[in-house]
Amino acid sequence: MGLILALDFGGTKLTAGVVDAAVYHAHDLIWQAHKRVYSPADGDAQVDLATMAALGRELLAGERATAVGVSFGGPADYHTGVVRLSHHVSGWEDVPLQQRLAELFTAPVRIDNDANTAALGEWRFGAGQGLADLLYITVSTGVGGGWILGGRPYRGHNGMAGEIGHTAVDPNGPVCLCGKRGCVERFASGPYMSADLAEALELSGNEITGQDVAEMAAWGEEAALLILQRGAWALGVGIGNAANLMNPQRVILGGGVTKSGPDWWERVRQTARETVLPQAQFDIVPAALGDDAPLWGAVALMENM
Repeated sequence: MGLILALDFGGTKLTAGVVDAAVYHAHDLIWQAHKRVYSPADGDAQVDLATMAALGRELLAGERATAVGVSFGGPADYHTGVVRLSHHVSGWEDVPLQQRLAELFTAPVRIDNDANTAALGEWRFGAGQGLADLLYITVSTGVGGGWILGGRPYRGHNGMAGEIGHTAVDPNGPVCLCGKRGCVERFASGPYMSADLAEALELSGNEITGQDVAEMAAWGEEAALLILQRGAWALGVGIGNAANLMNPQRVILGGGVTKSGPDWWERVRQTARETVLPQAQFDIVPAALGDDAPLWGAVALMENM
């Protein structure tokens, strides 16, 4: 197949990698080139697309990609290649991203949302190898989910399956960016936790990051600890409810918030166990591919091209 260019459009980060198909087919997961950059705070779809195009050309270094796989941080239609929107970056409404990238790189392109591609990546290369049914959840700028059911990606009727971040765990809770109250994402995502902590400490919203919440909780800062544990609780309830509905063998967690320490993991697992029916048996494990799970999933999208 030659060189595969993998692109991951995140809410705050843009990542690209180039892999030689012959190398990864030999089960050696080595990037020929790899680079991650942060999106500008005032960026939009045009800025992100231009940045990613330049990043891809830089990593290809004059060579031609024979295929381009794309992970997108928001609802994207796998069948048409159209991005429906991004909850975190403006200007992505109904953008034909697959078509535009095909024109830029003169290569076949496939796209899917980041949680679906991460689920595919972990199933094909990581912590989900050999399993028929799993749920992958990314907990980062947002909270999203992707399913592998019966050994195949499950995207739902029109590609919207897996949106665990917008399942409600507290109908009387705070308003989420989607307009509903008490969503998992509203409690568990990095930006919302940092905003809640900034409000609790009467600080500017730009002074605290999601990583700061975890670090301050580890130092014993009470407000940070309560917010971090509340996020873990919300995620655990969401996982338990999803497991009651679809009965996966394993739940795989990835994204920056999952680096919040053992107490966070224990609260997630404990709450999920308390929420799910006792007959539903599954484990909750970290992503084996780390932050590159969506990128490897983008590679896997191209395997049957």
